[in-house]
Amino acid sequence: MTWVDVERLVGLLLDKLPTDYDNMLVITRGGMAPACLLSERMNLRNILCAAVKLYEGSSRAPGGPVFLQFPDDEQVRGRKILVVDDVWDSGTTVVAVRDRLRRAAGAVDVCVLHFKPRRSMFPGDGPDYYGAEADGWIVYPWDPELPLPR
Repeated sequence: MTWVDVERLVGLLLDKLPTDYDNMLVITRGGMAPACLLSERMNLRNILCAAVKLYEGSSRAPGGPVFLQFPDDEQVRGRKILVVDDVWDSGTTVVAVRDRLRRAAGAVDVCVLHFKPRRSMFPGDGPDYYGAEADGWIVYPWDPELPLPR
């Protein structure tokens, strides 16, 4: 993926997304770049962060996602929240974040650049909004697999 590809997907999402969110919650780290692009164009300034660890190196964390940072329930209760991440692959991280927000009485929509329905561990479930479907491995411009320009 190039930055132009990412901006095209963000443009597609902007055409679909409602504009009445109270908060945006970004899932770090992959969701940070898309969340920045979306928040600027949507004029959303109240951005919350969920730091979630699903992998330790190349192995899954035992017991599922570990929340390293998450907003207090009072910050989300009664608010309409847009959760942003780069990709819904297995869905494990996004569903854990979404469900935790719902338990705190937040109204939640999930938005990702890419949805991989054939890899999702949640049949019949998926993001509310996504830019494109995908199957294979995606390398985003912010991924460490790409060298930084000099």
